[in-house]
Amino acid sequence: MTDQLVLREKLAALKTEHRDMDDVIQRLTEQFPVDQLQIQRLKKRKLLLKDMIARLESQLVPDIIA
Repeated sequence: MTDQLVLREKLAALKTEHRDMDDVIQRLTEQFPVDQLQIQRLKKRKLLLKDMIARLESQLVPDIIA
């Protein structure tokens, strides 16, 4: 596989995990008692995923020579 294809597959997996994290956080906030520590950890993980996604997307965009 080409490097770009590998990056695209990894990007898709990260986006899926990021989307799933939303569902998990939503379900946990609806439960009683609310485990704030677990929710906080999941939100941190979600932010990390967002950063990883942004990095991969920037690698996929070709450099434009000005």
